[in-house]
Amino acid sequence: MNYLAKIYVTLKPTVNDPQGVTVKGGLHSLGFKSVNSVRVGKFLEVQVEAASKEAASAQVQEMCKKLLANPIVELSRFEIEETKR
Repeated sequence: MNYLAKIYVTLKPTVNDPQGVTVKGGLHSLGFKSVNSVRVGKFLEVQVEAASKEAASAQVQEMCKKLLANPIVELSRFEIEETKR
């Protein structure tokens, strides 16, 4: 079966986000003064072939742990949905 994993990687709340600060400043300069804070992260879509949704989830968890997210400074979460090929 084929699955689509939608993976979200964000900095931990305690980690400084200079890119977020820069985006916030840009938004303010464009007139969006109501913006209080911005955190920048990554969004990935990964197609996975697996025997079950649980097997696909286990694969994606390992991908996040080993490559897609740095567990020291980042958090990851994902959603899995079955897809037609």
